[in-house]
Amino acid sequence: MKKYTFWFVVGTQHLYGHKIFKIIEKRADEMAEFLSLKFKGFATIEFKSLVKTSDEIYQVAKEANHNDDVVGMITWMHTFSPSKMWIHGLNVLQKPMLQLHTQFNKEIPWDDIDMDFMNLNQSAHGDREHGFIYTRMRKYRSVVSGYYQNEDVIADIERWLRASIGVFESQQLNVVRFGDNMRNVAVTEGNKVSAEIDFGWSVNGWGMGDLVKFVNDVSQNEIREQLDKYKKKYQMDTTNNDSIKYQAKVQVALRKFLKQQQSCAFTTTFENLTGLEQLPGLAVQDLMDEGFGFGAEGDWKTAAMQRIIYLMSIGTSQSCSFMEDYTYHLPDNNETVLGAHMLEVSPRIASTKPQIQVHPLGIGGKDAPARVVFDAKAGSAVQVSLIDLGDRFRLIAADCNAVEPLEKMPKLPVAQAMWTLEPNFKVGTEAWLIAGGAHHTVMTYDIDAKVLELFANMLDIEFVHITNDTTIQRLRNELRWNETGYKLK
Repeated sequence: MKKYTFWFVVGTQHLYGHKIFKIIEKRADEMAEFLSLKFKGFATIEFKSLVKTSDEIYQVAKEANHNDDVVGMITWMHTFSPSKMWIHGLNVLQKPMLQLHTQFNKEIPWDDIDMDFMNLNQSAHGDREHGFIYTRMRKYRSVVSGYYQNEDVIADIERWLRASIGVFESQQLNVVRFGDNMRNVAVTEGNKVSAEIDFGWSVNGWGMGDLVKFVNDVSQNEIREQLDKYKKKYQMDTTNNDSIKYQAKVQVALRKFLKQQQSCAFTTTFENLTGLEQLPGLAVQDLMDEGFGFGAEGDWKTAAMQRIIYLMSIGTSQSCSFMEDYTYHLPDNNETVLGAHMLEVSPRIASTKPQIQVHPLGIGGKDAPARVVFDAKAGSAVQVSLIDLGDRFRLIAADCNAVEPLEKMPKLPVAQAMWTLEPNFKVGTEAWLIAGGAHHTVMTYDIDAKVLELFANMLDIEFVHITNDTTIQRLRNELRWNETGYKLK
């Protein structure tokens, strides 16, 4: 599992004399070590330096920019650090920033407190000076306030770490599109140049013939190795071994092609299968299980977001999947959404060991493809959609509750999920439609909407959250305010 590095930079000044510097450095090192132990090995909080001058701040900002291993910077003012010293450094810093407003001591030492203690422990007004310069310079940063060992503070820091990882990985993401968008569909398209400017994603198209060359070069030994992996991960519930072998062949080819292009996300469309015998089904599902992002019908925005959410949830079960709202169950007061796709739902969200089955697809005019079939697990989840509004992107997150299937569906030959919406079906669906949410989503169990909001804020992307407190009137007002705010930029 990859570890991400974050720098902990602590501010002070020469006003207080040199003797306190070693004290502050010792405390900062202890705090960084404590926080690193809290994040399950996926992130390292490294005390970088105690900065006391404008030049020191400028140098550490430049070093952070040029260090490809540094994801973000956490700042804390142990004493009073005059904020004019920070202007040049903040002007050049290009990594996500967190202003941690805390202090080393949890309580005031009532019997011993004196002016030496007061001069040494000045976060209460040192961070206010520091906060002003961020705001004055219109520099976005996240703010977390409270004692650094408190669980709520640790949880907020973790959300920021995960959002920063999303930004870091976004700036390196290549998305491969096999074929184009599904014909005449609007919401899955978008401006790829704008996406590269705003997110860092490089999105490029490839002909199906480019992939077919890789498929034709797959060896029998490579197919056997992939089949062995399937047998360890899934239950076999078919005698159509030829279909499974073909999916293994396609998966090996896809993985090689994506590796050659240094890509971790891709799209396909059933309207462009020239040269393939089947639509990739099991092949895509297993690649999602490995961590690749995927979008059907050319939906590159969902493919990219799935990959980013998978990485943001590092250190968890990383339960996320490409998803599509398919149909509804609408009895009074028990309305439920049935989500699925023709084939491509990730085993990452399965409640039990998935079964490999082979069934005709019904569309696309190709052979019956193998796929894994399962019910998604129950639990709190979020449905995520990124849309292109022409002048900006909007990231929409809707809280939901995944539930076990209400009844068995023996004739439905695909992986599926069921969920209820917050605050209820009527408001949840109306809000989604008003916000412009797509029919394709990323469904995630491990990342809450607060992480996604931080991610959007870091990239200056509009964010809309549909929650248990959402009302249609408040949502309409929020969207009007957002529209006005983005036009004024």
